[in-house]
Amino acid sequence: MSFFRPALAGLVPYEPGKPEEEVQRELGLERVVKLASNEGPWGPFPAALEAMGRSAGALNRYPDGGAFHLRNALAERHGVSAEQVITGAGADAIIGHLSVAALDPGDEIVTGWPSFISYVLDALKVGAVAKRVPLRDLHLDLDAMLAAVGPRTKLVYISTPNNPTGTMTGRAELDSYFERVPGHVLTVVDQAYFEYIDEPDYPDAIEEYLKSGRRVLVLRTFSKIYGLAGLRIGYGVGAPDVIEGVAKIRRAFDVNSQAQVAALASLADEAELERRRSLTSEGRKLLVRTLLEHGLESASPAVANFLFAEVGDDALPLYEALLRRGAIVRPLAAFGAPGALRITVGTPDENTFFAAALAAVSAPTA
Repeated sequence: MSFFRPALAGLVPYEPGKPEEEVQRELGLERVVKLASNEGPWGPFPAALEAMGRSAGALNRYPDGGAFHLRNALAERHGVSAEQVITGAGADAIIGHLSVAALDPGDEIVTGWPSFISYVLDALKVGAVAKRVPLRDLHLDLDAMLAAVGPRTKLVYISTPNNPTGTMTGRAELDSYFERVPGHVLTVVDQAYFEYIDEPDYPDAIEEYLKSGRRVLVLRTFSKIYGLAGLRIGYGVGAPDVIEGVAKIRRAFDVNSQAQVAALASLADEAELERRRSLTSEGRKLLVRTLLEHGLESASPAVANFLFAEVGDDALPLYEALLRRGAIVRPLAAFGAPGALRITVGTPDENTFFAAALAAVSAPTA
């Protein structure tokens, strides 16, 4: 008999990729470019770097366990009360806390598939059932997801744009979904890539659903366009009772001091946000053209900072060939898409590097 809970028997520990410098050393490469994890390629905002410099001398102190200043700033930004905001070590941590707080063994979550893997894994860890609903044309199928909801369904996850396909769910579909979803379900709208999107049909789920009384928890993060992935800082906005339930699970000092001050300092720089949004859009278009030049189509329309490309029955050979050229992308078997790769939009120079790597591995051999 295992010492650990039966729910863990079918799971495997997270296996991180090797550091870029180790890949470079092992393969004898002059340069390695990582386009695998949907990180922003430009680092923290200048104001965030300055704020971290000012606060570094106080790192002998525990962080503010309630993230008072950051929570209040986020509440003001979104026009809600501080009691409706919770911070976490990335939005991923909030998904984990919610799973522990809400799910008993045998309870259900519903998600599109492929989608963000933590929705499934965090449910399985507590003995819940993960209902995975196939995508329709690489988009979430909200009708089919609603059909999968049963009396024991507690959570429905809507990742928009969806990770890993990069496709969004529009306003009309979400409006229709919220009109029909049963009242016992909490819908989690994951908008981790919200700041990248400039589409009139893309709704702000806080403004349009939470504030209209829908039972929803909206997730956002500083890991992407704000360039703070290494600090792990995200947040959720929901009804006070939902936030209180999740807060009972989170660790008291889970968001470190540097993450809090960097996130707070980043909120005011709208010009830098727009600059990064524009550069990402340009880079995404370049990568779409790059893939098409080699006979590869990406899921469309992509609206975030990454592309999803189906490359055959097994994506590993192309992934490994690109790796040997120094371009690290993400194979997606763990996401339920063994024949696909996910490519993050990098800097202009990184995107050009990827284009050269793909051209080299796609060239016919004599």
